[in-house]
Amino acid sequence: MASNGSSAGMSSRLAVTAINGLLAVKPLAAVAKRQARQKIVKRAEANGIPWRENVRQLQQQNLQADYDAIANPNLEYPEYYCRPFHAYAEGNLNWQAAWEAESAAMAVHAILCEETGDRGDFKLRRGYTKAFRDRVEIAPQRIVDLGCSVGLSTFELEEIYPEAEITGVDLSPYFLSVAHRRGQERRSSIQWRHSAAETTGLPAGKWDLVSICLVFHELPQQAALAVLKEARRLLKPGGYLTFMDMNPQSEAYKTMPPYVLTLLKSTEPYLDEYFSLDLEGAIASAGFTPPTVRFNSPRHRTLIARAL
Repeated sequence: MASNGSSAGMSSRLAVTAINGLLAVKPLAAVAKRQARQKIVKRAEANGIPWRENVRQLQQQNLQADYDAIANPNLEYPEYYCRPFHAYAEGNLNWQAAWEAESAAMAVHAILCEETGDRGDFKLRRGYTKAFRDRVEIAPQRIVDLGCSVGLSTFELEEIYPEAEITGVDLSPYFLSVAHRRGQERRSSIQWRHSAAETTGLPAGKWDLVSICLVFHELPQQAALAVLKEARRLLKPGGYLTFMDMNPQSEAYKTMPPYVLTLLKSTEPYLDEYFSLDLEGAIASAGFTPPTVRFNSPRHRTLIARAL
């Protein structure tokens, strides 16, 4: 007779298989993406996040000059990055996704803790830095934020390490344009680089800390392993890798209703690959110490490792 644990595991696998089958049908996947987007916007408005006003303000700014200053016209985008993503047909390679990124982050993280509202995203990122700061035994002078998006985590790194030279790296010149403009508003000295996290083109062995925040659930495993290899290349011996993302062992994901999981997976095409990745083993295999794991929200974990 199967144990309760085995039965639960079998039920979970069957649910995942059924969901993947539904999402393989393009009309059903399109419906799921529309519903996922509507759910996020609704959550934003319910938590006092002015989604439409935030977008309107960014639309009215002339970000083309920022784009022209940052975009690398010779960059070849990896295939995985050109897929529909986060309910956008062009993934992250469009202005709409960039205009909405800040509001979307606040909406998705609005209910991580009780009464966080529009501060949920800030608390999540502050919880990340708190989780690793006492484990980083050096004062980092040079920091790279891989997959920095519109700079929310990069600005948090600047808050706790104001004397450090910080570089944010991302594949989307649209996201980097927003990051650049926000940096100007903050009088930030962060440098923004348009390149892939797995092939940054930055000098090897020059960096004290590499941060990877909320990136790996958006990567196929092959790319994720390449990013870890690049992080090790960038770091000095003894430098630190800090990482924060979804915690696949969280009860929130194990018990997520199939309908909600369907909506989530419709906007996250590589979620299964992330959930099945032995991240601790991959980090150690890439040339780091076995990582320390800390849980900084009911759904997220922080890993800290040191370059060998």
